[in-house]
Amino acid sequence: MNMYDKAIVASGHKLVSRTAAEIMGSGGNAFDAAVAAGFASAVAEPTLTSLGGGGLLMGWSAKHNQELFFDFFVDTPGLGRNHNFKPHFFPVTVNFSGTGQDFNVGLGSVAVPGTLKGLLHIHDRLGYMDLREVLAPAKALAREHVINEQQAHFLHLLIPIMTLMPEGRKLYEPDGRYLEARNILKNPDCAELIDQVIEDHGENFYRGDIARSIDREMAAGDGFLTAKDLAHYKVIERTPLKIPYRDYLLCTSPSPSMGGTLIGLSIGLMEKLGPLKAAWGESSHLKQTVALMQQVEEMRAKGVTTPDELKEFLDNEKDYKPVTEKIRMFSRGTTHVSIADRQGNCASMTCSNGEGSGYFAPGTGVMLNNMMGEDDLHPNGFHASPPGLRVGSMMSPSLLVEDGRVKLVIGSGGSKRIRTSVSQVLSQIIDFKRTIHQAVRAPRLYWDGEVVQIEPGFTQQSIEELADVVAVNVWDHQDVYFGGVHAVIPGKEGVGDPRRGGSVSII
Repeated sequence: MNMYDKAIVASGHKLVSRTAAEIMGSGGNAFDAAVAAGFASAVAEPTLTSLGGGGLLMGWSAKHNQELFFDFFVDTPGLGRNHNFKPHFFPVTVNFSGTGQDFNVGLGSVAVPGTLKGLLHIHDRLGYMDLREVLAPAKALAREHVINEQQAHFLHLLIPIMTLMPEGRKLYEPDGRYLEARNILKNPDCAELIDQVIEDHGENFYRGDIARSIDREMAAGDGFLTAKDLAHYKVIERTPLKIPYRDYLLCTSPSPSMGGTLIGLSIGLMEKLGPLKAAWGESSHLKQTVALMQQVEEMRAKGVTTPDELKEFLDNEKDYKPVTEKIRMFSRGTTHVSIADRQGNCASMTCSNGEGSGYFAPGTGVMLNNMMGEDDLHPNGFHASPPGLRVGSMMSPSLLVEDGRVKLVIGSGGSKRIRTSVSQVLSQIIDFKRTIHQAVRAPRLYWDGEVVQIEPGFTQQSIEELADVVAVNVWDHQDVYFGGVHAVIPGKEGVGDPRRGGSVSII
């Protein structure tokens, strides 16, 4: 029996949304659609995600009327490896409009990948359709698809990484010329891998010849990832972090992910402050938003990471103090999809490959992640943690629940801006009664530790009054820097963030 007349998908790519919608139209549920979208994203959004990266899924099972959380983010590598060597780990400069920025890549930047195993695990647990049918669209896209403008832009930014090694040059410079928008991308090795995965359920990648080949190349090239790491990798089903807000309950990512806790701090502080009397976008609203961001960054610096610490802080905290935090210009390679089917199942899934390591798993067409080179994921220093630990992230796929029903499926890409993007959109919807289209497309702001970065669209008066109390930098356009929120109201509507090529499919 159907709960809703519509099944809805919101993502950052038309081909991904279409894939998920087709699966639900063929009888699959939201989890089949999420798995199909995950594989399709890995093919169609290769600068943002990969089967060699990691991800998180916040789900709602209509059958069991309960929330579910799947952690398939990356682990620290090195099980069985002698660590007495300098890893193949080095910076590559990426140019942004004439400004260079370094990202750490190479074999030593690769963490234990979880996306492939995570997607298969979700299908095993909650999928309805045959795996072959679920993966057929991604297989077709791997054989060939047309590169859109958004992906062409990202490909252009990441040329040094995408072409770092021969496999990348073969894939992205097939005729000696780097691929551009409207060119056809063909990845036959990935299509063959998908065929193999249908038969062996990822066994070859995690325990077979592919795993052994990765081990040999890592050992020869001073990387930490081992066959033992791959064989020991596990998807973890966790209890979601649940945060009350007004009349709702936000279900989001628990520790070791920091994103959910930081969103919890934001909306928990807003809850304590009570309803804001100012209208959205007025200077007092902007000032309060910046003050909350400053407070949350201070709490992050103090190590508030668990639900108990979150509650203790919200019970005791009174004042905020500005803090300083350096941020990166580039928004990390991350993609998100929000899905709600007709039966009431919901899936909010965020996946990432960092910027990519440049290294491809042999014969797969899959670039592995560079999560061991992401400085904001390793506050104690690179390669300081022992192997086998789940790495934390800022990803925070979420569900907004009221009276046991999912009212909103939401999430975002955007590194440190994930939490602020999601919090601002949630506040607009709940506190200011704005539509999800208004909330997602509205201008955003972000406190970077020194300056409030702000998108155009607020009134000049509000910006000037904010500038009286804090340094402000107004951008001349909306940008991927400020996140990419894709949201769905089950059975009603969805919106994809135009900052990240947002696309909605409804069936």
